[in-house]
Amino acid sequence: METADFVVIGGGIAGAAAAYELAALGTTVLLEREAVAGYHTTGRSAALYTEAWEHGVVRSLTIASRPFLENPPPGFADYPLLSPLPVLLIGRQDQVQTVAALADDATALANVTLVDGGAAAEVCPLLQPGYVAAAILESNAMEIDVNGLHQGYLHGLRDRGGELRLNAGVDTLRRTQAGWVVTAGESTISAGVVVNAAGAWADVVARLGDVEPVGLVPYRRTAFVFPSPTETTGMPMVVDVDEEFYFKPEPGRFMGSLAEEMPMEPHDVRPEEIDVALAIDRIQAATTLEIRHVARAWAGLRSFVADRLPVVGMDPEYPGFLWLAGQGGAGIMTAPAMGALAAALATEGQVPADLAAAGVSATALAPDRMRV
Repeated sequence: METADFVVIGGGIAGAAAAYELAALGTTVLLEREAVAGYHTTGRSAALYTEAWEHGVVRSLTIASRPFLENPPPGFADYPLLSPLPVLLIGRQDQVQTVAALADDATALANVTLVDGGAAAEVCPLLQPGYVAAAILESNAMEIDVNGLHQGYLHGLRDRGGELRLNAGVDTLRRTQAGWVVTAGESTISAGVVVNAAGAWADVVARLGDVEPVGLVPYRRTAFVFPSPTETTGMPMVVDVDEEFYFKPEPGRFMGSLAEEMPMEPHDVRPEEIDVALAIDRIQAATTLEIRHVARAWAGLRSFVADRLPVVGMDPEYPGFLWLAGQGGAGIMTAPAMGALAAALATEGQVPADLAAAGVSATALAPDRMRV
Protein backbone atom coordinates (compact mmCIF):
# COMPACT_ATOMS: atom_id res chain seq x y z
CA MET A 1 0.00 0.00 0.00
CA GLU A 2 1.20 3.47 -0.92
CA THR A 3 0.89 6.45 1.36
CA ALA A 4 0.20 10.10 0.54
CA ASP A 5 -0.84 13.17 2.43
CA PHE A 6 -3.55 14.03 -0.07
CA VAL A 7 -5.48 12.11 -2.72
CA VAL A 8 -7.52 14.26 -5.10
CA ILE A 9 -10.25 12.50 -7.06
CA GLY A 10 -11.02 14.10 -10.42
CA GLY A 11 -8.58 15.63 -12.90
CA GLY A 12 -10.79 18.45 -14.18
CA ILE A 13 -10.02 22.08 -13.45
CA ALA A 14 -11.17 21.92 -9.81
CA GLY A 15 -9.15 18.84 -8.96
CA ALA A 16 -6.10 20.05 -10.88
CA ALA A 17 -6.13 23.41 -9.09
CA ALA A 18 -6.52 21.80 -5.67
CA ALA A 19 -3.82 19.21 -6.35
CA TYR A 20 -1.44 21.94 -7.51
CA GLU A 21 -1.95 23.89 -4.29
CA LEU A 22 -1.79 20.82 -2.06
CA ALA A 23 1.41 19.54 -3.70
CA ALA A 24 3.23 22.50 -2.15
CA LEU A 25 2.09 21.28 1.27
CA GLY A 26 2.56 17.49 1.11
CA THR A 27 2.66 14.39 -1.07
CA THR A 28 -0.26 14.55 -3.49
CA VAL A 29 -1.76 12.07 -5.95
CA LEU A 30 -4.39 13.19 -8.47
CA LEU A 31 -6.63 10.39 -9.76
CA GLU A 32 -8.48 10.70 -13.08
CA ARG A 33 -10.81 7.99 -14.34
CA GLU A 34 -10.43 8.92 -18.03
CA ALA A 35 -7.43 8.55 -20.34
CA VAL A 36 -7.24 12.35 -20.59
CA ALA A 37 -7.66 14.77 -17.69
CA GLY A 38 -10.46 17.29 -18.17
CA TYR A 39 -12.29 15.12 -20.69
CA HIS A 40 -15.79 15.99 -19.47
CA THR A 41 -16.88 19.45 -18.27
CA THR A 42 -13.49 21.22 -18.27
CA GLY A 43 -12.79 20.35 -21.89
CA ARG A 44 -16.23 21.54 -23.00
CA SER A 45 -16.42 24.95 -21.30
CA ALA A 46 -17.19 28.29 -22.93
CA ALA A 47 -14.33 29.70 -20.82
CA LEU A 48 -15.63 33.13 -19.90
CA TYR A 49 -14.39 35.36 -17.08
CA THR A 50 -17.23 37.64 -16.00
CA GLU A 51 -17.79 39.47 -12.73
CA ALA A 52 -21.24 40.76 -13.69
CA TRP A 53 -23.12 37.52 -14.21
CA GLU A 54 -22.42 35.64 -10.98
CA HIS A 55 -23.76 36.53 -7.53
CA GLY A 56 -22.71 36.43 -3.89
CA VAL A 57 -19.86 34.18 -2.87
CA VAL A 58 -19.36 32.95 -6.45
CA ARG A 59 -18.72 36.52 -7.57
CA SER A 60 -16.29 36.90 -4.65
CA LEU A 61 -14.43 33.75 -5.72
CA THR A 62 -14.35 35.03 -9.29
CA ILE A 63 -12.91 38.41 -8.35
CA ALA A 64 -10.38 36.75 -6.03
CA SER A 65 -9.24 34.55 -8.93
CA ARG A 66 -8.45 37.42 -11.28
CA PRO A 67 -4.94 38.26 -9.94
CA PHE A 68 -3.79 34.67 -10.57
CA LEU A 69 -5.36 34.58 -14.03
CA GLU A 70 -3.79 37.91 -14.96
CA ASN A 71 -0.37 37.15 -13.49
CA PRO A 72 0.19 33.41 -12.99
CA PRO A 73 3.41 32.22 -11.33
CA PRO A 74 6.56 32.30 -13.51
CA GLY A 75 6.65 29.34 -15.88
CA PHE A 76 3.02 28.42 -15.24
CA ALA A 77 1.84 29.19 -18.78
CA ASP A 78 3.52 29.92 -22.11
CA TYR A 79 0.90 32.49 -23.14
CA PRO A 80 -1.49 34.87 -21.33
CA LEU A 81 -4.41 33.08 -19.73
CA LEU A 82 -6.82 35.96 -20.36
CA SER A 83 -7.71 37.85 -23.52
CA PRO A 84 -10.30 40.63 -23.93
CA LEU A 85 -13.88 39.53 -24.61
CA PRO A 86 -16.57 42.13 -23.80
CA VAL A 87 -19.90 40.66 -22.71
CA LEU A 88 -23.27 42.14 -23.63
CA LEU A 89 -26.20 40.89 -21.53
CA ILE A 90 -29.29 41.74 -23.55
CA GLY A 91 -32.97 42.00 -22.74
CA ARG A 92 -36.13 42.47 -24.75
CA GLN A 93 -38.82 44.90 -23.62
CA ASP A 94 -40.34 42.20 -21.40
CA GLN A 95 -36.92 41.63 -19.80
CA VAL A 96 -36.06 45.26 -18.97
CA GLN A 97 -36.69 44.85 -15.25
CA THR A 98 -34.44 41.79 -15.12
CA VAL A 99 -31.65 43.72 -16.83
CA ALA A 100 -32.05 46.65 -14.43
CA ALA A 101 -32.02 44.40 -11.35
CA LEU A 102 -28.89 42.61 -12.52
CA ALA A 103 -27.20 45.92 -13.26
CA ASP A 104 -27.98 47.20 -9.76
CA ASP A 105 -26.57 44.05 -8.22
CA ALA A 106 -23.46 43.89 -10.42
CA THR A 107 -22.35 47.51 -10.10
CA ALA A 108 -21.50 46.99 -6.43
CA LEU A 109 -18.41 44.97 -7.37
CA ALA A 110 -18.13 44.81 -11.16
CA ASN A 111 -17.39 47.41 -13.81
CA VAL A 112 -20.56 47.40 -15.93
CA THR A 113 -22.62 49.91 -17.90
CA LEU A 114 -26.39 49.88 -18.36
CA VAL A 115 -27.20 50.79 -22.00
CA ASP A 116 -30.28 51.09 -24.18
CA GLY A 117 -31.02 49.20 -27.38
CA GLY A 118 -29.31 51.72 -29.64
CA ALA A 119 -26.08 51.62 -27.68
CA ALA A 120 -26.23 47.82 -27.60
CA ALA A 121 -26.50 47.77 -31.42
CA GLU A 122 -23.37 49.92 -31.64
CA VAL A 123 -21.49 47.35 -29.55
CA CYS A 124 -22.88 44.43 -31.58
CA PRO A 125 -24.09 45.51 -35.05
CA LEU A 126 -25.45 42.01 -35.66
CA LEU A 127 -28.39 42.59 -33.30
CA GLN A 128 -31.80 42.74 -34.96
CA PRO A 129 -33.08 46.35 -34.97
CA GLY A 130 -35.64 46.80 -32.21
CA TYR A 131 -34.98 43.45 -30.54
CA VAL A 132 -32.98 44.79 -27.58
CA ALA A 133 -34.61 47.25 -25.18
CA ALA A 134 -31.88 47.30 -22.53
CA ALA A 135 -28.51 45.68 -21.98
CA ILE A 136 -25.54 45.48 -19.65
CA LEU A 137 -22.08 45.92 -21.11
CA GLU A 138 -19.16 44.41 -19.20
CA SER A 139 -16.24 45.85 -21.12
CA ASN A 140 -13.49 44.21 -19.06
CA ALA A 141 -14.80 40.64 -19.25
CA MET A 142 -12.25 38.17 -20.56
CA GLU A 143 -11.91 34.88 -22.37
CA ILE A 144 -9.94 32.24 -20.48
CA ASP A 145 -7.43 29.90 -22.11
CA VAL A 146 -8.88 26.79 -20.47
CA ASN A 147 -6.26 24.42 -21.82
CA GLY A 148 -3.45 26.74 -20.79
CA LEU A 149 -4.85 27.07 -17.26
CA HIS A 150 -5.58 23.36 -16.88
CA GLN A 151 -2.22 22.25 -18.23
CA GLY A 152 -0.46 24.84 -16.10
CA TYR A 153 -1.96 23.25 -13.01
CA LEU A 154 -1.05 19.73 -14.13
CA HIS A 155 2.54 20.67 -15.02
CA GLY A 156 2.83 22.63 -11.80
CA LEU A 157 1.59 19.61 -9.85
CA ARG A 158 4.37 17.50 -11.30
CA ASP A 159 6.97 20.21 -10.75
CA ARG A 160 5.98 20.24 -7.07
CA GLY A 161 6.47 16.50 -6.78
CA GLY A 162 2.84 15.50 -7.17
CA GLU A 163 1.56 12.80 -9.49
CA LEU A 164 -1.30 12.54 -11.98
CA ARG A 165 -2.61 9.04 -12.65
CA LEU A 166 -4.86 8.53 -15.65
CA ASN A 167 -7.27 5.63 -16.23
CA ALA A 168 -7.51 5.53 -12.44
CA GLY A 169 -11.20 5.54 -11.60
CA VAL A 170 -11.89 5.00 -7.92
CA ASP A 171 -13.12 1.47 -7.18
CA THR A 172 -13.36 1.62 -3.40
CA LEU A 173 -13.04 4.27 -0.73
CA ARG A 174 -12.69 3.17 2.89
CA ARG A 175 -12.42 5.22 6.03
CA THR A 176 -9.77 4.26 8.60
CA GLN A 177 -8.53 5.64 11.91
CA ALA A 178 -5.66 7.36 10.06
CA GLY A 179 -7.77 8.75 7.20
CA TRP A 180 -8.85 7.00 4.01
CA VAL A 181 -7.77 4.12 1.80
CA VAL A 182 -8.47 4.59 -1.90
CA THR A 183 -8.24 1.86 -4.50
CA ALA A 184 -8.12 2.90 -8.14
CA GLY A 185 -7.18 0.19 -10.62
CA GLU A 186 -3.86 -1.23 -9.48
CA SER A 187 -3.27 1.58 -6.98
CA THR A 188 -4.08 1.34 -3.29
CA ILE A 189 -3.30 4.55 -1.42
CA SER A 190 -3.62 5.48 2.21
CA ALA A 191 -4.08 9.21 2.71
CA GLY A 192 -4.95 11.54 5.54
CA VAL A 193 -7.20 13.67 3.30
CA VAL A 194 -9.30 12.78 0.27
CA VAL A 195 -10.52 15.66 -1.92
CA ASN A 196 -13.70 14.85 -3.80
CA ALA A 197 -13.40 16.90 -7.00
CA ALA A 198 -15.18 14.38 -9.22
CA GLY A 199 -17.48 16.90 -10.90
CA ALA A 200 -20.81 15.40 -11.90
CA TRP A 201 -19.74 12.15 -10.22
CA ALA A 202 -19.00 13.73 -6.80
CA ASP A 203 -22.04 12.17 -5.09
CA VAL A 204 -21.18 8.81 -6.70
CA VAL A 205 -17.68 9.00 -5.21
CA ALA A 206 -19.10 9.99 -1.82
CA ARG A 207 -21.33 6.91 -1.76
CA LEU A 208 -18.29 4.70 -2.37
CA GLY A 209 -16.99 5.85 1.00
CA ASP A 210 -20.41 5.68 2.70
CA VAL A 211 -20.38 9.48 2.87
CA GLU A 212 -23.77 11.16 2.75
CA PRO A 213 -24.27 12.88 -0.64
CA VAL A 214 -25.01 16.59 -0.95
CA GLY A 215 -27.74 16.27 -3.58
CA LEU A 216 -25.64 17.16 -6.61
CA VAL A 217 -27.61 17.35 -9.88
CA PRO A 218 -25.79 17.39 -13.25
CA TYR A 219 -27.45 19.44 -16.01
CA ARG A 220 -26.75 19.05 -19.71
CA ARG A 221 -25.82 22.11 -21.74
CA THR A 222 -25.41 21.98 -25.51
CA ALA A 223 -23.09 24.11 -27.63
CA PHE A 224 -22.20 24.31 -31.30
CA VAL A 225 -20.09 26.35 -33.72
CA PHE A 226 -21.16 27.95 -36.97
CA PRO A 227 -19.36 30.05 -39.61
CA SER A 228 -19.43 33.82 -39.33
CA PRO A 229 -20.39 35.93 -42.38
CA THR A 230 -18.33 38.82 -41.03
CA GLU A 231 -15.14 39.55 -39.11
CA THR A 232 -15.53 38.53 -35.47
CA THR A 233 -12.59 40.48 -34.04
CA GLY A 234 -13.83 42.96 -31.45
CA MET A 235 -17.30 41.42 -31.27
CA PRO A 236 -18.75 40.89 -27.78
CA MET A 237 -20.17 37.71 -26.39
CA VAL A 238 -23.95 38.21 -26.37
CA VAL A 239 -26.00 36.55 -23.63
CA ASP A 240 -29.76 36.67 -23.15
CA VAL A 241 -30.34 38.01 -19.63
CA ASP A 242 -32.62 35.06 -18.81
CA GLU A 243 -30.05 32.64 -20.30
CA GLU A 244 -32.33 31.64 -23.16
CA PHE A 245 -29.33 31.57 -25.52
CA TYR A 246 -25.87 33.02 -26.08
CA PHE A 247 -23.34 33.34 -28.87
CA LYS A 248 -19.62 33.97 -28.54
CA PRO A 249 -17.16 35.13 -31.20
CA GLU A 250 -14.23 32.92 -32.15
CA PRO A 251 -11.79 33.35 -35.06
CA GLY A 252 -13.88 33.09 -38.22
CA ARG A 253 -16.92 31.68 -36.46
CA PHE A 254 -19.33 31.87 -33.53
CA MET A 255 -20.06 29.42 -30.77
CA GLY A 256 -23.74 29.29 -29.86
CA SER A 257 -25.80 27.64 -27.15
CA LEU A 258 -29.35 27.30 -25.95
CA ALA A 259 -27.92 27.67 -22.43
CA GLU A 260 -30.37 24.97 -21.39
CA GLU A 261 -30.28 23.03 -18.13
CA MET A 262 -31.54 19.46 -18.51
CA PRO A 263 -31.13 17.38 -15.33
CA MET A 264 -29.72 13.89 -15.80
CA GLU A 265 -27.51 11.21 -14.32
CA PRO A 266 -23.75 11.71 -14.79
CA HIS A 267 -22.48 10.18 -18.03
CA ASP A 268 -20.56 11.05 -21.19
CA VAL A 269 -23.27 13.40 -22.41
CA ARG A 270 -24.06 14.06 -26.08
CA PRO A 271 -25.84 17.02 -27.76
CA GLU A 272 -29.50 16.93 -28.70
CA GLU A 273 -30.47 18.13 -32.19
CA ILE A 274 -33.61 19.82 -30.88
CA ASP A 275 -31.55 21.98 -28.52
CA VAL A 276 -29.27 23.06 -31.35
CA ALA A 277 -32.27 23.87 -33.55
CA LEU A 278 -34.00 25.89 -30.83
CA ALA A 279 -30.82 27.84 -30.11
CA ILE A 280 -30.47 28.64 -33.81
CA ASP A 281 -34.06 29.95 -33.90
CA ARG A 282 -33.45 32.21 -30.90
CA ILE A 283 -30.13 33.54 -32.17
CA GLN A 284 -31.61 34.27 -35.59
CA ALA A 285 -34.58 36.04 -34.01
CA ALA A 286 -32.24 38.29 -32.03
CA THR A 287 -29.74 38.99 -34.80
CA THR A 288 -29.33 39.36 -38.54
CA LEU A 289 -27.33 36.11 -38.63
CA GLU A 290 -28.50 33.31 -40.90
CA ILE A 291 -27.19 30.00 -39.59
CA ARG A 292 -27.25 27.52 -42.47
CA HIS A 293 -24.53 25.18 -41.31
CA VAL A 294 -23.36 23.81 -37.95
CA ALA A 295 -19.73 22.76 -38.05
CA ARG A 296 -19.72 20.86 -34.77
CA ALA A 297 -21.94 20.33 -31.73
CA TRP A 298 -21.21 18.96 -28.28
CA ALA A 299 -22.61 18.91 -24.76
CA GLY A 300 -21.28 19.08 -21.23
CA LEU A 301 -22.53 18.73 -17.69
CA ARG A 302 -22.80 21.61 -15.20
CA SER A 303 -23.49 20.41 -11.67
CA PHE A 304 -25.38 22.23 -8.91
CA VAL A 305 -26.74 21.55 -5.44
CA ALA A 306 -30.10 22.96 -4.36
CA ASP A 307 -28.90 26.50 -3.51
CA ARG A 308 -26.68 26.61 -6.64
CA LEU A 309 -23.57 27.53 -4.64
CA PRO A 310 -20.39 25.43 -4.67
CA VAL A 311 -19.75 22.85 -1.98
CA VAL A 312 -16.25 23.34 -0.61
CA GLY A 313 -15.01 22.17 2.76
CA MET A 314 -14.26 19.31 5.10
CA ASP A 315 -17.28 17.16 5.84
CA PRO A 316 -17.82 17.43 9.61
CA GLU A 317 -19.39 13.99 9.75
CA TYR A 318 -16.57 12.30 7.83
CA PRO A 319 -13.14 13.57 8.94
CA GLY A 320 -10.56 13.83 6.20
CA PHE A 321 -13.16 13.95 3.41
CA LEU A 322 -13.10 17.33 1.69
CA TRP A 323 -15.76 18.33 -0.83
CA LEU A 324 -14.87 20.40 -3.90
CA ALA A 325 -17.97 20.17 -6.05
CA GLY A 326 -21.04 21.93 -7.42
CA GLN A 327 -19.25 24.72 -9.27
CA GLY A 328 -21.95 24.87 -11.94
CA GLY A 329 -20.76 27.02 -14.82
CA ALA A 330 -18.21 28.96 -12.76
CA GLY A 331 -15.57 26.28 -12.24
CA ILE A 332 -13.03 27.63 -14.71
CA MET A 333 -13.05 31.28 -13.68
CA THR A 334 -13.08 30.50 -9.96
CA ALA A 335 -10.43 27.75 -10.14
CA PRO A 336 -7.53 29.76 -8.65
CA ALA A 337 -9.52 30.82 -5.60
CA MET A 338 -11.20 27.42 -5.26
CA GLY A 339 -7.88 25.59 -5.37
CA ALA A 340 -6.35 27.86 -2.74
CA LEU A 341 -9.47 27.60 -0.60
CA ALA A 342 -9.57 23.80 -0.78
CA ALA A 343 -5.90 23.53 0.17
CA ALA A 344 -6.33 25.90 3.11
CA LEU A 345 -9.43 24.12 4.43
CA ALA A 346 -7.69 20.75 4.05
CA THR A 347 -4.69 21.84 6.11
CA GLU A 348 -5.48 24.87 8.25
CA GLY A 349 -9.24 24.56 8.47
CA GLN A 350 -9.93 28.21 7.69
CA VAL A 351 -10.41 30.57 4.75
CA PRO A 352 -7.22 32.39 3.66
CA ALA A 353 -7.16 36.05 4.66
CA ASP A 354 -7.24 37.37 1.09
CA LEU A 355 -10.29 35.28 0.22
CA ALA A 356 -12.06 36.24 3.42
CA ALA A 357 -11.39 39.89 2.60
CA ALA A 358 -13.00 39.30 -0.82
CA GLY A 359 -16.17 38.04 0.88
CA VAL A 360 -15.60 34.27 0.76
CA SER A 361 -17.28 32.54 3.69
CA ALA A 362 -16.65 28.94 4.72
CA THR A 363 -20.18 28.74 6.11
CA ALA A 364 -21.76 29.66 2.78
CA LEU A 365 -19.90 26.81 1.06
CA ALA A 366 -19.88 24.17 3.81
CA PRO A 367 -21.18 20.71 2.82
CA ASP A 368 -23.30 20.28 5.94
CA ARG A 369 -25.54 23.19 4.89
CA MET A 370 -27.11 20.76 2.40
CA ARG A 371 -28.23 18.40 5.17
CA VAL A 372 -30.33 20.68 7.34
